Formats: sequence, C-alpha cells, structure tokens
Amino acid sequence: MASKKPVLVIVESPTKAKTIGRILGKDYEVTASMGHLRDLPKASLGVDVDKNFEPSYVIPTKSRKTVTKLKKLYEKSDGLILATDEDREGEAIGWHITKALGAPTDQIDRIVFHEITGEAVKHAMDTPRKLDINLVNAQQARRVLDRLVGYKLSPLLWKKIFRGLSAGRVQSVAVRLIVERERERDKFKPEEYWKIKVIYTIDGKEFEADLTKIDGKAIAINNEESAKKIVEELQENDSVISDIKDSPKVRRPSPPFTTSTLQQQAGIKLGFSVKKTMTIAQQLYEGIQLGGKEQVGLITYMRTDSFYITPKVIEAIRSWVTDKLGQEYIPDAIRAYKTKSKGAQEAHEAIRPTHIQYEPDKIKDHLSPEQYRLYKLIWERTLASQMADASLTQTDLEITSDNKLLLAQSLKIDFWGFLKIMSKTSVKETSLPQVNVGQALTVKDIDPQQKFTEPPARYTEPSLVKTLESLGIGRPSTYAPIITTIIGRGYITRDKKHLMPQEVGYLVNDFLVEHFPEIVNAEFTAKMENDLDEIAEGNMEYADVLKSFYPDFQAKLEEKEKNVTKHDLDEKTDEVCEKCGKPMIVKMGRFGKFLACSGFPDCKNTKSLTQAVVVMDCPKCKEGQVVEKRTKRGKIFWGCNNYPKCDFASWEEPVPEKCPTCGGLMTLKGKNKIPTCGECGFEDKEIKT
Repeated sequence: MASKKPVLVIVESPTKAKTIGRILGKDYEVTASMGHLRDLPKASLGVDVDKNFEPSYVIPTKSRKTVTKLKKLYEKSDGLILATDEDREGEAIGWHITKALGAPTDQIDRIVFHEITGEAVKHAMDTPRKLDINLVNAQQARRVLDRLVGYKLSPLLWKKIFRGLSAGRVQSVAVRLIVERERERDKFKPEEYWKIKVIYTIDGKEFEADLTKIDGKAIAINNEESAKKIVEELQENDSVISDIKDSPKVRRPSPPFTTSTLQQQAGIKLGFSVKKTMTIAQQLYEGIQLGGKEQVGLITYMRTDSFYITPKVIEAIRSWVTDKLGQEYIPDAIRAYKTKSKGAQEAHEAIRPTHIQYEPDKIKDHLSPEQYRLYKLIWERTLASQMADASLTQTDLEITSDNKLLLAQSLKIDFWGFLKIMSKTSVKETSLPQVNVGQALTVKDIDPQQKFTEPPARYTEPSLVKTLESLGIGRPSTYAPIITTIIGRGYITRDKKHLMPQEVGYLVNDFLVEHFPEIVNAEFTAKMENDLDEIAEGNMEYADVLKSFYPDFQAKLEEKEKNVTKHDLDEKTDEVCEKCGKPMIVKMGRFGKFLACSGFPDCKNTKSLTQAVVVMDCPKCKEGQVVEKRTKRGKIFWGCNNYPKCDFASWEEPVPEKCPTCGGLMTLKGKNKIPTCGECGFEDKEIKT
C-alpha cells in the first residue's frame, strides 16, 4: 500500500516552520519560503505605467534554489496550505508563493493565526480561507508607489546633486522631521532662569522645598542678582507651615503593547533600537525551545496596532492575579482599550504572551538575556493592563516666608494595584516629617540653581516612531525599515540614542522640500497611507490610487529635469594636487566630503578628508573614528584616523551597529551590501521590507 502524501504547508522562516511542524505532526511537510519569492526587478522600473501600473515580478537569484525546492515538494504533496503572517505583507508573500509554484491561487487554502500555539494553529487548520486579494493589492500598491518614487526621483538627485543618492516616499518625511528639529535647535537661543531650593529642618529632620510664587505670581527669576536678593530675604524672614493638603491620586495601567508602543518602551527602558526590538520579538513569536523537544511561540504576532485581548486570555490573567496576589488586585469590570491609531487595521490582538503561566523568571534559562528582557516587558505590561488601579496620596506642604510661597511634596502608595507586577516603575514613595499648620521651620541651607532653557530635544528612535504614528505615517511593519534605511543611506546618524542629520541628509531634504514638497509633506504621506488602507478594505481600486499620484508626479519630474540647474557643491581649497599641480576642491559624495582635483577628468586624483565618513567610533582603540581611506593604488578601505597609534583597517565598510547576536563588528558584504558579523556570521537581512 502506497504511503500517504503529506500536505505542504509554507511559512516565511525556518524557525516558524519548525514550531508549526511540531504542532501539525508527520502528515504535514512544513517548510519556509525565506520571505518573498518574487520581487520587482532591480535593473528596471518593473511597472507598466501605461497598463494600470501592472508590476512585472521576477524571481531574484537568492530565491531560485528555494523555488526549485518548493516546486519539488509541491509536486509530491497532497495539497498546499499557506500559513504566512496575517498582515498584508504575509498575504502578499503567500500570493507570490502560488505564482512562483504555478499553483491555482483561488483554490489554495490560506490559514491565519495570531499566535503559534497548538490551539491557535489547529483552529486555523479547521477554518481555512482563500487569499484576500484586497490585502495583496494594498501591499502591491505600497511596493509600486515606493518603486515609482525611488526609481524616478533618485536619478534626478544624481543629476542635480551627485550620484549615489536616493529618495524614499516615507523615509524622506522621516528625514525631514529630523532635519527640521535640528534646525530648530540651531536657531534656539537659551534663556537664563533660576530655581531656588530651600533645605529646612524641623525636630531634627530635613526636607526640601521649592520656591514657587512671589506675591502670588509664579516665579520668574532671570539673573543672578535677583536670585541673590531672594536668597537674602529667605534667610532674613521666618518660614512657617501655612497649609497641608492631602490629595488622592489614581494611577491607571497602560494598554497592552502595540508595535509602536513596544518599540518605544523597549527603546526607553531597555535601550533597544527599533530594529533590534523587532528582531527579538520575531524570535519570541516564531518559537523558543523551552526544554526537551518543546518549541513554543511565546508571544502573539508583533506587527499590530490593536489593544484587543481575547476574553479567554483575560480570564487567565484574572485567575493568575487572584491566585498570586489576591482578589483585590483585579478590577470588578474587565478593562477594554480603544485604539487611537489613525490607521488601525489588519491586526486582531495586542502583543501579549501566548500563555500567562510562562512566567519570565521560570523560562529565563531558555532565553538569551535580550529575549528575557523583552519578554518580561511584554508579560508585565499585559498583566498590568488587566489589573486594578494604584491608589496614592500626594501631600502638598505649603510654606510661607513673607511674600513668598514654597512647596514640598510627598507621595505615599496606599494600594499598589497594577504597580505590584511591574519590575520598573517611575512611581516612587517619598516622605515628609510630621508637621502642623503654623509650625515654624529652620532654614538649614538655600541652594540657588542657575538654569537655561533647553532647545527642543533631538529625536530618538522611540520618539520618532511616536511622531510618525501620530502623523499617520507608516504602519506597524514599516517603522523599523524606515529608520534602518535613513541611517543606512548616511542621511541620519545615531549619536548614542539621538538621531542627527548628516550633511548629505540636509542636501537631499532641502532639494525635495524646494522642488517636491508633496513628497516630504506629512499630510500627503498620511493620505496615501489611508488610501492603502482603503484598498485593503476593498473600498478603493489599486490602479485608482496610483493614478491619483503618478501623472502629477511625472509631470513635475519632467519640469524639474529641464529647469533645475545642478547644485554647485564644490568648495575651493588652498591645497594643490600632487599629481598635476591644479587646485584641489572639496566635493560631496555619498559618504561625505572628499578632496578631488579640479582638473577632472584629465586628472582623477582624490583624497579622503580627515573627517569620519561612516560615523562610528573605532572598534579597536575606542578613541579615534573610522574614516574612508585609499591605498597608493587608489583602492578604498576603512581605517582609524588615529593611525599609526591604532592600526584598525577593513576592506569592507563597517557599520555603526554592533551584531545583535554576539556584539561583534558588522561590515557590508556582497553585492547587496548586507551587514554581516565577522565573528558569528550573523546577516542582518530585512526579509520584510
């Protein structure tokens, strides 16, 4: 008797395939597509603008072996099931799989699940559906829009500024935000002001109070002379307790995590980049081996803008909290949160643990330190979101000294509520000595502090994500690629945790703002995002959205091609070319400024300037910076500008980000310039871009 053929199940990644394979068992062959099997060609536009913007897809070289393997498995299978992620990107990956395999798209089963657990996967298998072409078209529209902008606008930048530049539909808006914030900081003029803190004693106990009002008005001390006068008056006049006010306060828990709030909090509390957060979250979602052969998906799908948690999970949370902490730690009514996201779509649940009983400390030994920290953050936030409020009492101690009012405050936690579950919280108890109205105080010390107003803060990755989301720009799957792209292009650099524009970023931004203001307009970009949402909902046609954008864009391209002159970015220097004797000039290139002979093309002599061009500290000496250099034969390499004290050198361009796996040096390898670790071989590929 012939053995039964297995059913072929295709997902995106090997880890996900391994987890699902153990759930489904031997009757199924679960394998990975390694992301998209088809894409637009690299060497051409790949979009027929005269035929309803029909895209022409090819199978990239890197995917050919995978396609061959999948075709063989499909031929030997008893059917095909698509189990790619449940968002637009996953839907499109599934659609491309059917096209690459020559499978009948309208007959193939598609299953979706929000978590990789036995119950969720088996339920999905019992309730298959067909591919949603509206979701596919929404993804295709985004891809085509980005291709049209990138392939049409970039060559214009090459002609009018210099070669190697590129522009992105959404990324350019992010660059504009960062550039404009930096210019706000440059224009900012700090103003002096003074704060005065008084240290009092009563019955041998010390406490601090801040001067808040003079003659009933908020203080405005803007010079040292005024501050000294006030200090003298505080020393001369008696200080008396004039009022004591106890105010009840309530702290409510935050909603469970969405993609953007997870990225923000992981950045703030754990110091993770947005990209690192998503990489680790993907690992937790796809499955971790918890001992023996058990491969468990620990969190739900990490690309979401929903606060929703299923009733069954809420019940499990309430049961856990009651058993571990007590009935008083759960609210009478189940908490429900309403999303404020402008583009809330395609997500079914918040990011939460798949099983509450997988307590972080119980599974810590099976997780990397970074996986543990992120999982703990998610686990605590999820439980806290369904717990009782915290009750606090704030005590305001008002002190009068002649015409001056000072304030001391304390905070007491009466009931911890959801704070009980949080390992890190900004709420801290403080105390004041027992006093009565009318009691006199002794001044022990007065501390006048000179301050200056601060310019607007530079963007960090968390604050940029928050701003993009508030403007309706981008969607859960795009925040990490946006930031990765603008840093990778050299338009923006990461200075510790802050994002700063580079000179090339200013150049490209200013050109786009002047000549293509709609491309870098937040409202215009948000409208395009909403149109993509409408396609996903079946309310707009793919071609109609592209037609509303492209004709005007193409007309403007042609007009700018004719009328905009090339920007003269060259700077004269006193240096003379050692090869031909003509003056050297400073030119701008993709990696920053460099010296070039003014006799070009007859003389092609170029030299590196001493400034860092890859914007990173030397990984060897930690003191110098990595700069682009050339050998005597003109070959480019990267080395420390502290040479000969430091001999660090690399033929491959280093990148500032360290390897997220081992912390080693990453360099750009291969034709596709993929950041690759020289220590462990980790490749930082963005499969979903």
